[in-house]
Amino acid sequence: MNRFLVTGGAGFIGSNLCRALVAEGCFVRVVDNLITGRRRNLEGLWDRIDFVEADMGDPDVAHAAMRDIDVVLHQGAVPSVPRSVDNPAETHAHCVDATFQLLLAARDRQVRRFVYAASSSAYGDSETLPKVETMAPNPRSPYAVAKLTGEYYAQVFAEVFGLETISLRYFNVFGPYQDPTSQYAAAIPAFVTAILQDRPPTVYGDGEQSRDFTYVDNVVRANLLAARAERTHGQVINIACGEKVTVNAIIRLINEIVGKDVAPTYAPARPGDVKHSLADITLAREAIGYEPVVDFREGLIQAIDWYRQNLL
Repeated sequence: MNRFLVTGGAGFIGSNLCRALVAEGCFVRVVDNLITGRRRNLEGLWDRIDFVEADMGDPDVAHAAMRDIDVVLHQGAVPSVPRSVDNPAETHAHCVDATFQLLLAARDRQVRRFVYAASSSAYGDSETLPKVETMAPNPRSPYAVAKLTGEYYAQVFAEVFGLETISLRYFNVFGPYQDPTSQYAAAIPAFVTAILQDRPPTVYGDGEQSRDFTYVDNVVRANLLAARAERTHGQVINIACGEKVTVNAIIRLINEIVGKDVAPTYAPARPGDVKHSLADITLAREAIGYEPVVDFREGLIQAIDWYRQNLL
């Protein structure tokens, strides 16, 4: 059975990964400095994981965390485009510098595989849809640059040092344990909790921007497939559902599901945001056998149920 290190394991995606790995009986070590992660996200897992509260970008922490590890699932980051615009130095430190230190430690500890959480923000605002991995990157925010830099480092560590790496470009992930309360909250948790509380959700821009929203179970599945694929060599692959939906349509659908009619308020578009995003997931199918396991509507229903039970 593989021994896993999950960086950022107290965060949104990381905690979902930890639950899946623990359910399979895997050894799971978590490193998280709790800047954006939350202890409550790991409730029920504390006696079944090895938790290290520390900065993964510290070389000594990174090397210690890699001890006896087979696979790294590197989720740790400061995951926000607006936050990166407000504080680019913070994003660089916790994305670029930390990823580099972790790759060095994985190389030195002879870790078998390093799965990197990349971002669809690397594509920028190209009008070409769907986004295909062979397209030239065009990052429009410090966050996008930072995540793209991590991809490049992962590719180089595969080519130069023989570390098996793979980068999964996530498209707008949502689901349980995603924090709706931060000023940088992602769209769906912010919309859902506002509508459930009869507050107008805030839409930045005209609401006709579209995204390939991806329920977190799909991302968990992709990580497990990437961890167990026969071999990886620095590939970059899209992880999404391959369908796009506008922000206005999402708000209408949330209202329909919860039986409300709460109209949004509109604010100016934010710097760094892109207008449209849609993934081609052909390479994910070919490289790791990925298929979405939960479509958008079903994922939204499950997310709404979780928010009702846990955050209201």
